[in-house]
Amino acid sequence: MAFECQKHTEVSKTLVDRVENRCAEHIGSNGGNSKPKTGKVATSETVSECYSKKGAVTFADSKQVFDYDVLSNFRRSITDLPPALLSEILNCLDPKELGIVSCVSTSLRRLASDHNVWKEFYCERWGLPTVPTPHGPGYSDEKPWKELFVKREFRSKTFMGRYSMDLLYGHTETVRTVFLLASAKLIFTSGYDTVVRMWDMEEGMSISSSRPLGCTIRAVAADTKLLVAGGTDGFIQGWRAVEGLQHLFDLRGSQSQNTEFRLWEHEGPITSLALDLTRIYSGSWDMTVRIWDRLSLKCSKVLRHSDWVWGLVPHDRTVACTSGSDVYVWDSNCGTLINIICNAHVGNTYSLARTQNGNFLFTGGEDGAIHMFEIGNHCRKAKALLVATWIPHSGPVNSLAFEFPWLVSASSDGKLSLIDMRKLLRIKRSASGKSVSRAKRVDQNSVEPPQRMLHGHGSNLFAVDIGADRIVCGGEEGAVRIWNFSQALETEQRTSALRGIRLENRRQRKLQIAMNSKGGQTDHCSVAANKNPINGDRGVVWHNKCGMSRKVKA
Repeated sequence: MAFECQKHTEVSKTLVDRVENRCAEHIGSNGGNSKPKTGKVATSETVSECYSKKGAVTFADSKQVFDYDVLSNFRRSITDLPPALLSEILNCLDPKELGIVSCVSTSLRRLASDHNVWKEFYCERWGLPTVPTPHGPGYSDEKPWKELFVKREFRSKTFMGRYSMDLLYGHTETVRTVFLLASAKLIFTSGYDTVVRMWDMEEGMSISSSRPLGCTIRAVAADTKLLVAGGTDGFIQGWRAVEGLQHLFDLRGSQSQNTEFRLWEHEGPITSLALDLTRIYSGSWDMTVRIWDRLSLKCSKVLRHSDWVWGLVPHDRTVACTSGSDVYVWDSNCGTLINIICNAHVGNTYSLARTQNGNFLFTGGEDGAIHMFEIGNHCRKAKALLVATWIPHSGPVNSLAFEFPWLVSASSDGKLSLIDMRKLLRIKRSASGKSVSRAKRVDQNSVEPPQRMLHGHGSNLFAVDIGADRIVCGGEEGAVRIWNFSQALETEQRTSALRGIRLENRRQRKLQIAMNSKGGQTDHCSVAANKNPINGDRGVVWHNKCGMSRKVKA
């Protein structure tokens, strides 16, 4: 907003009184040589004489007087604002803008770096840190939030670098589902061989496997407290974490510890599972999504659809599901329908992913397309907005996984695609002051294609997950593939360190050259004078030549 200065500004009565008092003091100090005039302000000349030595600024055309103490307030810096107001100003900036502000001055660097908005930025993109800390799992107070944010943002660039591939053999048939538990460095897989296997993420070794569960396992979900698997016979097999066990779960299910359970209520194959802190979510070909209480293991809600349920993703008080070719968004507390996206794909919508803040949905379908939708979190009757579409595959998109800023897809054409979402998102501040991601309005023709395609598979890929600098997928060949980008992270760190050393060396050389040029200027002049002395004879010759040239010109 532009502000326009007024041409005629009224001087307040308080300011006039201050001018009169200071004029009276000045006249009194002069021993009564100048007689005061009657009226509020005697004349502009008297006031000008009074304040010409004290620093008052006058405008002769309007005959107005401004006190120096008042005007000095307008020359203050932004850092002189009250802390609460300055905090509100910093709240309106996005991470890039905050980084620019921190480069202005030392005080602004301290304020921008220690500001609590960095925690909001981090949690909005990746949630709370999942590394174990002395304060409990998921929280870290050892490092500033800005440092955590910058480090995580730096790591997200590694998926464009080099990678190594590991193949995990153990399944005897097609792998239908994979799940990467990055906080515990574990991978869970299962498929047609009816066995759930647990792998060490870093070593690539098989840790444990369950007994045969009697049917195909199409879905697996886990956190550090609970592991669940869904079978085509309609049951949910669960394992509770064992306290003190290094790898959390005893898949063999020792009955003495009572860590294993099974839930029956679905009437068809279970195709999708998810967990949050208090509930278990399950979707099935019986056209329902069931919500279970984690403590009592009882079904609390049943969400009915018009077609088979292929995928689901919960977030806070909502859960998004794919049924047939449609996408549903439900209120998981009261079981009411909030939104529906009809005919999201040509054919079935097989896969679904969601951003950490819940405002964006990604769908993959039988037509090989990937759609990005913007939905208002907790907004009823809000129409979903189609933001972008990609068609990177020639076969159905069977699985999607998202970790900011990368969306990864697995398809029946045997390929994986990686799509960077940063250019499609922008940060805004809500009325409550929290940061909210919004989609940029872009033309579909200007949407960039996937930044990377991972090839090398001649068979169908059915499941994919991403996290901890790794991409894990499983398919028809029965092996689990791990793309490990941690080497790219190390290479990028070394490159960044060398770049910093080169910049520092360059800066030191420039300073040295500048110091040498300033300190050696006098020496250079003296050396030049000694080499070329100007004696009287040479001066006469020079003057004579000048005179001859002038005569020739004349």
